Amino acid sequence: MLRALCPVETLYVGQRSRAVLSCTLRGRVDAEALSAAFDAVTEENPTLRSCIVPDGAGYALRLLGEDERPRLVVRTGDPDEAYTAELNRALPVGGPLTRAVLVGSPDGERHLFVLLVDHTVTDGHSSIALHNALWDRYGALVRGEAAAPAAGSVPAEPHWPEPVSRLLPPTDEADTATYLDGRVDRARQHPVELVPYDVPRPSSGGAAPGGDGAGEGRIEVCRLTLDAERTALLRRTARGSGVSVHALVAAALLTAARRRLDGDGPRTLGCLSPVDLRSRLSPPLPASVMVPAVTTHLQTLEVSADADPLDLARTVHARLNDFIARGDHVHEMRITPEIPANPALQLATVIATNMGVVPGPRLPDGLWAVDVRLVPAREQYFPQAGRSPLMACVVSFEGRLSIEFPHYTACFSPSFAETFRDDVLDGLLAFARQARPEHALADPT
Repeated sequence: MLRALCPVETLYVGQRSRAVLSCTLRGRVDAEALSAAFDAVTEENPTLRSCIVPDGAGYALRLLGEDERPRLVVRTGDPDEAYTAELNRALPVGGPLTRAVLVGSPDGERHLFVLLVDHTVTDGHSSIALHNALWDRYGALVRGEAAAPAAGSVPAEPHWPEPVSRLLPPTDEADTATYLDGRVDRARQHPVELVPYDVPRPSSGGAAPGGDGAGEGRIEVCRLTLDAERTALLRRTARGSGVSVHALVAAALLTAARRRLDGDGPRTLGCLSPVDLRSRLSPPLPASVMVPAVTTHLQTLEVSADADPLDLARTVHARLNDFIARGDHVHEMRITPEIPANPALQLATVIATNMGVVPGPRLPDGLWAVDVRLVPAREQYFPQAGRSPLMACVVSFEGRLSIEFPHYTACFSPSFAETFRDDVLDGLLAFARQARPEHALADPT
């Protein structure tokens, strides 16, 4: 049985991006119970036991056979090395749309669990919900409150989730066409500047993670975290300034990016922000529904070398709120299929994803989550382009703000990413000090 992808979902097929959830654990893990829990959540979500196949001029999801469906991979090794390896392992078209791996240290007391899901069938909210649901099922199994799923218990007729593009409120086609024309005109009139790569440009060809070519890079991630106290201070500054934490983070990113461009005068920078659609549908769509339910807002700003970061934050906040209040997020979702023909519609200097405050997994007694992470990754990078947006994935697990900076080492070097990270950290600490004068520290990791 096939489930056709809508035009918006089809766009993700070409992008080949994926959500990478990981959880560092201390204590003993019952691998058999975790495997059964993974089987259970994939049975409940047919998109997770599907693959992408051609379907006429587009694509569709096809259920995998029992011997093809994803299963938990369990092995022993170094968790840090395993994380980098899994981050760089693709989810190719035609294969399973999810992968789960448990890597244990030789003494069995430290584990890394990694869950990858293709963005064709997920967004940040649903991938976090899936991760937490899996650990809920695991806890029930080890406590004897649930039975493992029986072999061959997959329903013959899956209940496919409806594409979000079909759940949007109706819009006038002429209004959407006018909106598209305006977006294209603004992108043409205000082209944004991108941050140049610091790694020498290759002579030709692209580079893909996991390839065999000499000199290719890999995906790496540097990160900053604020402890609960500093996170609270940042929120206090946001409230006192009438802006969101997202706007403060975006301002810190824009300020750090501007330092990578020449001159002191204004430069046109773009900030791309996600807009969650789940909470804006009627009725709201639960996070447990495995579909991509997000659109974006792109705004351009004239940023000078001496720009006031708080003024930038106020501009970002006001424009994003106006965008949503006008209902333009619906038009933006409608025009998403036009992006391949008009890539400038999503071309930004910085990309600031924002999951907000989300719960971590609930674990049974004797097992503790030392760290939880969400990082976006994709298959294809373009070192030959010479410049690109800088991405920051922002999420607060258990009240601690974390920003991940994924980068491809054939484009931006690790030292570049670390310096950029440190600049953003300085900007956030400056905001936090506005809530309390004492010097605030943070932990870049």
